[in-house]
Amino acid sequence: MTNTPAFTAADLPDLPWLNVINPSVRLGHVRHALFDFDGTISVIRRGWETIMIPLMVEMICDGHPPSPEIETEVIEYVDHSTGIMTIKQMRWLEETVRRYNLAKAPKTAAEYKQIYNQRLLQPVRQRLAQMGPGGDHVADSLMIAGVRDFLHGLRDRGVTLYLASGTDHIYVMEEAAALGVADLFDGHIYGAHDDIEDYTKDRVIQRILEDHHLQGEALLVVGDGPVEIRHAKAQQAVTLGIAADEELRQGLDLSKRERLVTAGADLIVTDFLNHEFLLKYLTE
Repeated sequence: MTNTPAFTAADLPDLPWLNVINPSVRLGHVRHALFDFDGTISVIRRGWETIMIPLMVEMICDGHPPSPEIETEVIEYVDHSTGIMTIKQMRWLEETVRRYNLAKAPKTAAEYKQIYNQRLLQPVRQRLAQMGPGGDHVADSLMIAGVRDFLHGLRDRGVTLYLASGTDHIYVMEEAAALGVADLFDGHIYGAHDDIEDYTKDRVIQRILEDHHLQGEALLVVGDGPVEIRHAKAQQAVTLGIAADEELRQGLDLSKRERLVTAGADLIVTDFLNHEFLLKYLTE
């Protein structure tokens, strides 16, 4: 890394793939970077919302016709909660099922999570099985475009990498290994544990800053959901929102962009295809 003085996002050129939301954010001092996993690095779990939302509506209504009120509430909750631990989403579902009082036999959050995982793991397993041999090129087809080069570029510039996810730790480890990126994080991978709060994204962010005695601008937080962005901004970290179309692995997903703006992202990009530009302005 060089000792180039930091500058602000207002100094960045106007580019079609980059949205500067916070022109005053100071850039150039990043030494640590925390990544979300699903939708930021991996698209193995793409479409999870299309499984979770119908599941929640089904459990709340228990055979009754869903009202527009219920459908809207579920959609808004899932959108707002993207990135938190799955068990917390299922605790909300448990409370909401009881509030509407339509279900004859309400389940526990753990039981709802088990049903959700059973449904989601079907397409996940199919995608992993279809990878087969082929190295990075095959794995890249299940990653946001350019992210592997961005991760390696950060490492090459001396940035310490971390990964935090609301997905269960066992699945994050398995999928990160399948994509060939697990080793880039040197053991700093924090998936969800239902009974442990120490590895939630807000705790990980706080611990990175405290353990390394960092100012916020030395930490970059990269994610596609509002949760990691909100927690990062609360600690004055630099936030890079990823508004990628997960089916295409690149290009703009407008709904993602809107929720990232609302969450307070400093910068928003559509993918990592311009990783050299990002590396230059974030780390020099």
